[in-house]
Amino acid sequence: MYRYDEFDRAFVDGRVAQFADQVGRRLSGEMSEEQFRPHRLMNGLYLQLHAYMLRIAVPYGTLSSRQMRKLADIARKYDRGYGHFTTRQNLQFNWPALKDVPAILAELASVEMHAIQTSGNCIRNVTADHFAGAAADELADPRPYAEIVRQWSSLHPEFSFLPRKFKIAVNGAASDRAVVQAHDIGLQLVRDASGALGFSVWVGGGLGRTPMVGHKVRDFLPEADLLAYVDAVLRVYNLEGRRDNKFKARIKILVHETGAEAIREEIEREFAAAPNADLRLPDEEVARIRAYFAPPPLAPRAAVSDACRARAAKDARFADFLAANALPHRVPGHCIVTVSLKPIGGIPGDASADQMDAVADLAEAHSGDEIRVSHEQNLVLPHVPLDDLPAVYDRLAAAGLATPNAGLISDVVACPGLDYCALATARSIPVAQALSSHFGDGARARSLGPVKIKISGCINACGHHHVAGIGILGLERKGEETYQITLGGADDETCSIGQIAGPGFPREGVVDAVEAIVATYEQLRARPDEIFIDTFRRVGMAPFKEALYDRSAGQDI
Repeated sequence: MYRYDEFDRAFVDGRVAQFADQVGRRLSGEMSEEQFRPHRLMNGLYLQLHAYMLRIAVPYGTLSSRQMRKLADIARKYDRGYGHFTTRQNLQFNWPALKDVPAILAELASVEMHAIQTSGNCIRNVTADHFAGAAADELADPRPYAEIVRQWSSLHPEFSFLPRKFKIAVNGAASDRAVVQAHDIGLQLVRDASGALGFSVWVGGGLGRTPMVGHKVRDFLPEADLLAYVDAVLRVYNLEGRRDNKFKARIKILVHETGAEAIREEIEREFAAAPNADLRLPDEEVARIRAYFAPPPLAPRAAVSDACRARAAKDARFADFLAANALPHRVPGHCIVTVSLKPIGGIPGDASADQMDAVADLAEAHSGDEIRVSHEQNLVLPHVPLDDLPAVYDRLAAAGLATPNAGLISDVVACPGLDYCALATARSIPVAQALSSHFGDGARARSLGPVKIKISGCINACGHHHVAGIGILGLERKGEETYQITLGGADDETCSIGQIAGPGFPREGVVDAVEAIVATYEQLRARPDEIFIDTFRRVGMAPFKEALYDRSAGQDI
């Protein structure tokens, strides 16, 4: 993991002291809430429906045990004993008192964490594949490049007040687990014909009010030109992005209105004309940053664990966990363990302080002291020896974290919705809980394979519903909550935006509607292992729409 140097420490400590002064002036009445707003947003502090919410940055989703324990401690001391992990690989505390926020930020700084640039019209937390450095299909670890972009973009004098927020993701594997095509800039590690490492570059993706898949503007960008090219993209956006209408201010709208080819040409001209020498990445600097992300010294072991096999033979629940939550590691005899934060009927992404401590203990003992946060609101232990898996499972089970549903239909992603968010127009959490309870993690859920359900409580799409096989958007219509369903979205290398199925459903009708979709899939799939998205792409919307609205005929929807 990256470690702060003297500049980092001074930078973060200075921000903490500055914000403590601003909070003091707000509490004394010297500063109004409206005057305070830009200051708190620069420090990741939002005003939600019921209280302030503090969003903690978890760069590229990587945490140490020490950092996770600190988050648990903060949850106990300053919140209500839990935190909420988000689709941006961050953590949110939903109930901090304003007077305590400077103390929270100081405690975060003591473990090399902060909340800077988790809000505002700036470059937000840079995200990456949550299996980085461990995945068997990885070309190269994307986190060193995410860290380079993070350092370069932190309080960047030119890009701190962009037309709108700006999101960057980096992926290093054949499978896209960072959703690069749905970001303002998506960076996919590739090699050219000579074997040199670089990036394919996507620009203009994004969800929210106007969901769009990004456009590839570069097939191959040399590694050394990473910052210079990202700088060129941001210069074009900063100069030409709209500032008169926040709903049309994202770079995706600029790309759409100008044309992808025209924007690509502008970026290339800016890249060629700008004095890029200072932004070229020297080999020694890349090597220095990469050294921070050296994997733990894992010795290859037997590819099959007798301990796992014996336990699975007598414990069906462990066998289910092994099948769903343990994935192959690049080093034989090890696995990547997904810690589900989706207990059946639970709140997606929530973890108690005790659960955070349990994961920290397991990471320290069994996973090279590393934890990851996934954009699907789960945690990951990336370096677990297969022989240790029974012990890891038992500890997770004792903490209520061993639900064997990673990637299954009850692994529902959901934003906080109207239970917390001031922008939301409908509740997400109760819908997620009802769907999770309905489908569970039993034989049927396993037979369905990876059916991704994602729920957003408003058009801002923090639940990423647009890129779900089954997406659910909560809206307010005539004073009532109604839920619009989209089908056919995907968040991988085949990225696609879901299609609206038709009129919305009342909250009490959502489970039946999703059941109709799933039952139709079961009837139409060409073979037992054809996954939902492949079936949908093969047969189209019509049979699903027929099942949905024939079933609901006569209902007031």
